Amino acid sequence: MSYVIRSIRPDEWPAVKELRLAALQDPVARLAFLETFEQASGRPDSYWQGRAAMGAEGALGVQQIVAEGEDGRWVGSLTVLIEEAGTKDWAGFPVERRQGHVVGVFVRPEHRGSGLTEALFETGLKWAWGRGVERVRLIVHEENGRARAFYRKVGFVPSGLTVPLSDDTGESELEMVIERH
Repeated sequence: MSYVIRSIRPDEWPAVKELRLAALQDPVARLAFLETFEQASGRPDSYWQGRAAMGAEGALGVQQIVAEGEDGRWVGSLTVLIEEAGTKDWAGFPVERRQGHVVGVFVRPEHRGSGLTEALFETGLKWAWGRGVERVRLIVHEENGRARAFYRKVGFVPSGLTVPLSDDTGESELEMVIERH
């Protein structure tokens, strides 16, 4: 199957919503995402419109990359955020250098193993490197072995940083990074 991989447009918020809700229904969603299907499905259209506008083509600090199947249906996406040195990240840790942060990775199950996820990462990393970041990172749940193995396959390595989850379960997430070559 062939795919079109591109940045989203602001008016595509219904597709952003549909793909995110599909991602949150995946069997490993509790390990991969910080929100639940119930939380996301209750959000108003204005939330999805803002989310699409924030990550659309031409946005400076964030980009959502989408993969369209041959029928135009969105089958996967990832988002890259730019984090500036001297700020704090989502977990309250200081950001020491300008970096990209990959979030929201999802490929529909029937498209996994096709090379699509690699292509999404290649596009997302190219976008981040083009914005002058020194490295790109992501955070992965310690129990999400499938995702950790894939991230290693595309060049990410553990940084040693562990981020405890705030829900008092004792679970944590691991930071993985790839440095600019």
